[in-house]
Amino acid sequence: MMLRFLPAVLLCSVLLAPATAADPLGKVLDLENQANGVSRKALPPVDDLTYLRRVTIDLIGRIPTAEEIQQYESLSPSTRQQKTVERLLADERFADRWTIFFADMLRLRSNAEGGGASIAFIHRALRDGMGWDEMSRRMIAASGKAGATPELGYILGDNADPMALAGSTAQVFLGVRVACAQCHDHPFDVWKRKDFYGLAAYFGKTRRVQSQFTNTVYTTEAEQTTVLWPPEGVEDGAERKPMVPVFPFELDKADRPSRPIARLRALRRKQAQLAAAKTKSNRKGDAGLEALLAAAGSKAERRSSGKNADDLGVANEAKRDAKNLKIAQARYRASKLRADLAAMVTNPRNRLFAQSFVNRVWGELMGRGFVEPVDNFSQENRASHPRTMDFLADEFIAGGFELKGLVRTIVNSTPYRRQHVIGVEDPVRIELETAFLSTPMRRMMGEVLYDSVVTAGHLFDIKHEKGKNLKVVWSRSRIAKRPAEGSGTAVKPQLLADATARKAMKKPRMKKGKGTGSPYDVEQAIELDFDALLAESKNDGVKIERMQVMSKEEIEAMRMQQQAANNRPDVEYFDRFIRSVFDDNPRFSTSMRMASPAAPEHFLRIFGQPSRATLDEKRDHTPSMRQALMLLNGRLTHEASRVGELEPIHKLLAGETPRIEAAIRLAYREILTRNPTTTEIAEAQEIISGGGSPLNGMADLRWVILNSNEFRFLP
Repeated sequence: MMLRFLPAVLLCSVLLAPATAADPLGKVLDLENQANGVSRKALPPVDDLTYLRRVTIDLIGRIPTAEEIQQYESLSPSTRQQKTVERLLADERFADRWTIFFADMLRLRSNAEGGGASIAFIHRALRDGMGWDEMSRRMIAASGKAGATPELGYILGDNADPMALAGSTAQVFLGVRVACAQCHDHPFDVWKRKDFYGLAAYFGKTRRVQSQFTNTVYTTEAEQTTVLWPPEGVEDGAERKPMVPVFPFELDKADRPSRPIARLRALRRKQAQLAAAKTKSNRKGDAGLEALLAAAGSKAERRSSGKNADDLGVANEAKRDAKNLKIAQARYRASKLRADLAAMVTNPRNRLFAQSFVNRVWGELMGRGFVEPVDNFSQENRASHPRTMDFLADEFIAGGFELKGLVRTIVNSTPYRRQHVIGVEDPVRIELETAFLSTPMRRMMGEVLYDSVVTAGHLFDIKHEKGKNLKVVWSRSRIAKRPAEGSGTAVKPQLLADATARKAMKKPRMKKGKGTGSPYDVEQAIELDFDALLAESKNDGVKIERMQVMSKEEIEAMRMQQQAANNRPDVEYFDRFIRSVFDDNPRFSTSMRMASPAAPEHFLRIFGQPSRATLDEKRDHTPSMRQALMLLNGRLTHEASRVGELEPIHKLLAGETPRIEAAIRLAYREILTRNPTTTEIAEAQEIISGGGSPLNGMADLRWVILNSNEFRFLP
């Protein structure tokens, strides 16, 4: 086989790669391994290009380009890794890639009520550097209309059910599985059934409401709770009373000194001062009734030129705005209970909040968490390295619960740079990986694999010259017969072929796809426009609020008008076949922004994207025959393998004297982020020579490399 992996490591000859003074995380881990009696030596760090590939995949969700490799190699060896990390953290794709991490964790679905807006909220929060504590508070305490309140997707994801929300809140935000205690005391942990009901009581007054006319979904707070104690059927004849909300998780003592919290407070004071200075000049007052009346007076002055004041309708407009404001406040009642819960969950003295999150991120970047599964903290499942986890948690708190700072600390550490161990027995491998003396093999998640194939094949941009790939397509069109005079109106033809452009979906907001309308929809991605989605949701919320102050007659008139617009006359159709020629020059969008989860048959789902329907569902990295067939025979791999006239590699292969070896080297750098060995060059030349032409032979070579394990797995 022409593609290589790292050679087997002889453990007796591996030198210890200790952490340096500039790597406090690695130093803490080394000391904890020594305290735990770990006697095996750590594997050495990976080489420069391997590190570049690994960190680029982890931070922005695709392999590096040839230009990025060249830029990396031009930097000083002593600083290139740190400078590259900073560049990747500032890349706009960082928010794209890590939005997927949060959407999986929070089970956010684009097609669920408020789900698309919540995904867009997460994306903007990551882009703006919002702390995980602030994001969590907003999602737990949110009230309002689906979409217009983008944080609401988490609450609506479980249909505002108190029992489901109690289990998911503990597991998602604190890494503790208490859902078992809904029906009985936990058999293996300290949680009692009453603990679960006390937590569920924070959600007991929250109601999901759906408007009968507009189908608008929103949440509000009722006067009475639905969570009662004792549970139904437990004590016959016992009076069931409203359960008092109780937070069952212990907080650190307030009188205990905490340097991370002191650093957090200092950071937040500085951030508040900067924010106050930025907004001081354009601070606006609350939109109360006096402000609305003042605005009405301003409108009257602007409109009064040449008109009678009685014709302006200013007073009516002010009354309507005021009524609109009052209705909104009454309809979307905020939840004090959930606000209290959010404050306790995100309290910096709640160690579980920071510990569970750093454990998730560590597991995402290192292949396994300190606690496994990452959302199952318990007395029976303790952390393998509690001191290292606490060090990361303290730094996370002190840094304002900000994701980028946590990721920076991990990817700049010695443990992250270590090689995989290959060629040893499984018990030895597991021991090394559990002690983080080596890094586990990790397969790219579906979105990363998709975007990496697109990157390797130059498919984010047009790569073929115009007119080079003309194809003929026949489509069947259903055309309405012309109605008799006065009997109705003509109806537009309806295309029925697979290549028919589909009607634009109302939700979620999407950019126009870059594909050509081919039948390979199981591999295409339609890119979400997160900013437009948030703006559209906000405007939709304003429109719905205006409808609340409309009269019944106005609403009925609107309904009748919409019904009349949907009425169509009975018509007869005939079929006509239409021949069309199109330039099959595909251009693919990133999968990071497509509506998620994708359809079950889509590339992303085949490669493990979860449905996000259940609390315990995780990404499945198990290989399957469908995955192999999709890469072997799929259009994505086929188009990525073809050499386009606009690609850099084309210049090396075209003409009377093609530079085959230079093209092979470029192909390896573009696809595997490394240079080929002498043996691989010879084997690649043999493949290319059997292709009939240098261009076809290079397509064969790229197809082979794209289907290799080395491409699919992180180095």
